[in-house]
Amino acid sequence: MHILILGAAGMVGRKLTERLARDGALGGRAIAKATLHDIVEPQAPANVPFAIRTIASDFAAPGEAEKLVAERPDVIFHLAAIVSGEAEADFDKGYRINLDGTRHLFDAVRLIGDGYRPRLVFTSSIAVFGAPFPEAIHDEFFTTPLTSYGTQKAIGELLLSDYSRRGFFDGVGIRLPTICVRPGKPNKAASGFFSNIIREPLNGEEAVLPVSEDVRHWHASPRSAVGFLIHAATLDTAKLGPRRNLTMPGLSVTVAEQIEALRRVAGDKVVARIRREPDPAIIRIVEGWPRNFDASRAESLGFKAEKTFDEIIRVHIEDELGGRFVN
Repeated sequence: MHILILGAAGMVGRKLTERLARDGALGGRAIAKATLHDIVEPQAPANVPFAIRTIASDFAAPGEAEKLVAERPDVIFHLAAIVSGEAEADFDKGYRINLDGTRHLFDAVRLIGDGYRPRLVFTSSIAVFGAPFPEAIHDEFFTTPLTSYGTQKAIGELLLSDYSRRGFFDGVGIRLPTICVRPGKPNKAASGFFSNIIREPLNGEEAVLPVSEDVRHWHASPRSAVGFLIHAATLDTAKLGPRRNLTMPGLSVTVAEQIEALRRVAGDKVVARIRREPDPAIIRIVEGWPRNFDASRAESLGFKAEKTFDEIIRVHIEDELGGRFVN
């Protein structure tokens, strides 16, 4: 089996690669080769039990997608995108990467023809939904995004469904919750503060909270995100029918509930490292985001996530901090 991962240098891409390297197989089939692609060269994990090829290029540039799929990978994980805050700040770049790049990739697969029909897993986002919201958003709720990023992802979902319907590939779109707690340094995502207010205090550093504590959002851990991707790659898509895009399970909590979970897990001294500093631009973006979901369809198909935010914090401590944090 040959696997192609676009966006392999990103946090989720790295963790997916590490998981595949540990397992050595996907869906009961041994992995013979993995191609890792990103705008910067991805790093291959140590002691990988299969061949690894790393590529650095702009997949949205003319001809690049064709090169990436020329060897007919069996499974394609399409994680490549610029994040929400950057897509909103740079309109042209957002549409070139998130929309044009996705279309180029889908067409590159389509134009191979000759019976080639890989499984293609597309990472979408809960940003495809826009206010006003019901108390809990189900998969059938209409997509009326209120950001450029959400619009780009919504169009990607429509393309995925149509190309799958036409038999060009076997697609599954997964709407990821906000992934929290993200390891590493803050990125340009407008949602980054959800992780920052947990990660930095656990590292003994100050974190800035740019919104009010009553902001509610939908979360899952990086460990769950990788689980979603693996399951989407091995799922019996006959159970999906034409509805190829799914909202992933997660946990709806307020910022205040996040902070109280941090207090329970790590104590008052850690929580005291959070500094309130309202940011009107972030507040404006967050106001248009969905807050709670009914993910029963995905759960019925076997997708799983954490049940408490305490668990999400403990996953971060275990996976990223070696089980210890700075008191």
